[in-house]
Amino acid sequence: MLKNIDRTNKLFERMKKDIPRIVNIALREDLGGNLNLQSDITSLLLSKKQHVKAKIIANDSGIFCGKYWFEEVFLQLNELNKNKEDIIKIDWLVNDTDIISKKQILCYLSGSAPMLLTGERTALNFIQTLCGVATETKGYVDLLKGTDAILLDTRKTLPGLRTALKYAVLCGGGKNHRLDLSDAFLIKENHIIATGSISNAIEYASKLNINKKIEIEVENIKELQEAIEANADRILLDNFSYEDILQAVKLNNQRTKLEVSGNINLSNIRQYALTGIDYISVGAITKNVRAIDLSMRLI
Repeated sequence: MLKNIDRTNKLFERMKKDIPRIVNIALREDLGGNLNLQSDITSLLLSKKQHVKAKIIANDSGIFCGKYWFEEVFLQLNELNKNKEDIIKIDWLVNDTDIISKKQILCYLSGSAPMLLTGERTALNFIQTLCGVATETKGYVDLLKGTDAILLDTRKTLPGLRTALKYAVLCGGGKNHRLDLSDAFLIKENHIIATGSISNAIEYASKLNINKKIEIEVENIKELQEAIEANADRILLDNFSYEDILQAVKLNNQRTKLEVSGNINLSNIRQYALTGIDYISVGAITKNVRAIDLSMRLI
């Protein structure tokens, strides 16, 4: 796999392009397909010259995440407004990765009342979702303290939010698995069937000579032995029982890195980590997203 620092740098480079694009899509979604402030017919009830102040309040505790996406919402709305005196200004009281508590004020906003209310829901949608992922990730990471196991995410992400959710995992203290299909080899069951065997799949991947680490998924101890002998860089133990993981760690004897995935949750992750496994990947942290409750109030 890519080194974590290389993958993180790659993620941040991709975010620079993804944030404006995905925020633009979200705003268009809420404005009927066009970036036109007049499309928010309810905000037409308010005077364009009416200026207000507001605050974002946390109604749940957790880990804060999503500042860049929130700011981009109002940046794009500000660009639609020809009167620069009406632009939305944000005064942050928190940063990404900060622990937040119930009733905590996260930021203050000021500017055009109609524009602020137009962007409210889109901006909140981003931070409440990303706070939720960061908070859930932190819950898993805390349970791994004192072990050598590293929590990884997966590609099981909400469509269009891949980089955002993987960034949220980092804010929660986890690490990123593959960012996309070009990132590294991950040879799964159907790849093995199509190539004929574990050994064949690893051999073909090696011959491509594209300087990518090779990880392969195995489903039992026999397949694990074949993958070790074929010199896989990392082996994913898919849905192994606890007893089989203990056997796998012993058989491997630190010859390659081992990852476990499947049926991992908050109640059993520490038990798996104590087996001596290197990585634990959990799809639920970016798939079963529970948003943090946040709200905006005019003051």
